Amino acid sequence: MRFSKTVVKLRIPILILAVLLMIPSVMGMAATRINYDMLDYLPADMDTVIGQKELMDDFGKGAFSFIIVENMKNKDVAALKERIEQVDHVDTVIWYDSLMDLSVPMQLLPDKIWNEFNTENSTMMAVFFDTATSEDETMDSIRAIREVCGEQCYVSGMSALVTDLKDLCEKEEPIYVGLAVLLALAAMLLLLDNWLIPFVFLASIGMMILLNMGSNYFLGEISYITKALSAVLQLAVTMDYSIFLWHSYSEQRLIFKDNKKAMAVAVQQTLTSVIGSSITTVAGFIALCFMTFTMGRDLGIVMAKGVLLGVVGCVTVLPAMILLLDKPLQKANHRSLMPSMNRFSRGVVNKYILFLIIFAIILIPAYMGYEKTNDEVYYDMGECLPEDMAYVTANHKLTDEFDIASTHMVLVNRSTPARDVRSMIREMEQVDGVKYILGLESIVGCRIPDAMIPDEILSAMKSDNAELMLVNSEYKVASDEVNRQIDQLNTILKKYDKDGMLIGEAPCMKDMIETTAHDFKVVNAVSILAIFIIIALVEKSFTLPIILIVVIETAIFINLGLPHYLGQSLPFIAPICISTIQLGATVDYAILMTTRYKTERIAGNEKNRAVYIALATSIPSIIVSGMGLFAATFGVALYSEIDIIRSMCMLMARGAVVSMICVVLILPALLLLCDAPIRVSTLDMRKISKSKKEDSIQ
Repeated sequence: MRFSKTVVKLRIPILILAVLLMIPSVMGMAATRINYDMLDYLPADMDTVIGQKELMDDFGKGAFSFIIVENMKNKDVAALKERIEQVDHVDTVIWYDSLMDLSVPMQLLPDKIWNEFNTENSTMMAVFFDTATSEDETMDSIRAIREVCGEQCYVSGMSALVTDLKDLCEKEEPIYVGLAVLLALAAMLLLLDNWLIPFVFLASIGMMILLNMGSNYFLGEISYITKALSAVLQLAVTMDYSIFLWHSYSEQRLIFKDNKKAMAVAVQQTLTSVIGSSITTVAGFIALCFMTFTMGRDLGIVMAKGVLLGVVGCVTVLPAMILLLDKPLQKANHRSLMPSMNRFSRGVVNKYILFLIIFAIILIPAYMGYEKTNDEVYYDMGECLPEDMAYVTANHKLTDEFDIASTHMVLVNRSTPARDVRSMIREMEQVDGVKYILGLESIVGCRIPDAMIPDEILSAMKSDNAELMLVNSEYKVASDEVNRQIDQLNTILKKYDKDGMLIGEAPCMKDMIETTAHDFKVVNAVSILAIFIIIALVEKSFTLPIILIVVIETAIFINLGLPHYLGQSLPFIAPICISTIQLGATVDYAILMTTRYKTERIAGNEKNRAVYIALATSIPSIIVSGMGLFAATFGVALYSEIDIIRSMCMLMARGAVVSMICVVLILPALLLLCDAPIRVSTLDMRKISKSKKEDSIQ
């Protein structure tokens, strides 16, 4: 009680401190860099990542892009090229006049080069930047190039994707938070017994969200997915803690005349309950930190921190605000709009065999759909953007007019004999889907000495240590065809230069596919094991953790299995994160009911009555919690034009409802079915005598 009494005593200083902390929180949030490049989260020891670093170190080049120019005369294209070269951080622009003076007819170029870089109405130039793909300077350069080029030009490449993604996120994110707040507020006004308390909850939780977002400054940067989801998730997940404190305080107000004494008892009760509840949620988020694809660690750390701050705010800031507003809050009480659940609970208990049959019927197809969904995810980040975005339009132009779907970069040691390089190029050009290879040999020919090659071309393609070549492919990034192509190209490359490297978006995506496939299994195993241990310790049982995890995993199978049956493809990160988030965030529903079932059984009630009471008393809290998570995420899912955000929020919203239904209908049936083994394997239930047969609850 010492802690709770201190909170009550220092309520005004606590509020003043909370308000003052908002200032550095807002400053920290504004200063935290947001990373929009998923490839940045690949392990640092991968060849593709090492190769990107070597490209920067050896050539002073990071990002790369093709620019398509339509319906423009050659002299105007040349002038445009000069203006692009003046843009900050543009290192090199290669076009026809990089090789020959415009007075020399273009037809003198080798037919292969001419045909690949020109169509009837369009020409294409290659642009290298001296900054990395997703650096802020690169994105500024992309915007500047688009301004210089106007409507006749289209800028492709990963940096253009990242730029469009950032601009769209920054436009949408304030609306995400607004929608989450409005819909969560509507849910609380509908389900709670006070008209004013939802606003107090939002103020308290909002402070903790700002504190969480501001403290991300110490992480250096966070991913755009983390930024977009963390505020919404923190609001949804930690709302329960505030509701628990309010209900506890309302009960204590009926016992104690002194509202401060009532709050001290309520804080103590809430602290005990909320710590137990939050541990499973934190464990689910911490499991994401075991991903080698480190975006999981990014989201996991921020959300675990958010949950812990939510607990702190619930037992410090919220009690202080409630005591400060106690009089208006007492006047705003009203009768709960939620009906009694006694009749419904009685029906569930009496018909538990039916729900066991339904459970057995849906489990297999749900699991099959879940497995299929995991195989049908997409990795191409371009697919997460709307069709009318500038990057998507440019990529369509590049594919439709020039038949280029992806570009790889080959780094070959400069000491490799020219004869071997030419042989390697010839072999690579025979690989299925390779359009052509752009290198010194293909641009200027093999017999021209370096001294006669224009400096612009030589510096772009050769360094002191390596030679750079571009491989244009007909195959789309992250497709099975391009992954097979990359394997073949790597085999050829290693034959001629064992230290050679194949880098670029498609090779990085291939590494990401292999990395995340492994991560999915690891994260699932870690989250299930961690939550199993926590439930086993909390419930002092071996059987109950199995039952609870089976119920929530069934809900996860249904939720993640539906996209397969609905013909939907999810972004690759969604199943990995959602399976863990749904388990950690909604297993509390099952723990709440199970704990009450145990209490009733230990008190001497028969199993049917114990389950009935547990269900009837738990349903209101489960509905409030589930609808809170649903409300906070569903609006974002409907609004967002970014498919990763839309998909993850839709899965969280649907997952909350599915978990809620499974806990209310399936868990009671399993508790009744497994009552005997539960009693045997649960430490404080072993002394319960065998239940008498009880067919129904009247």
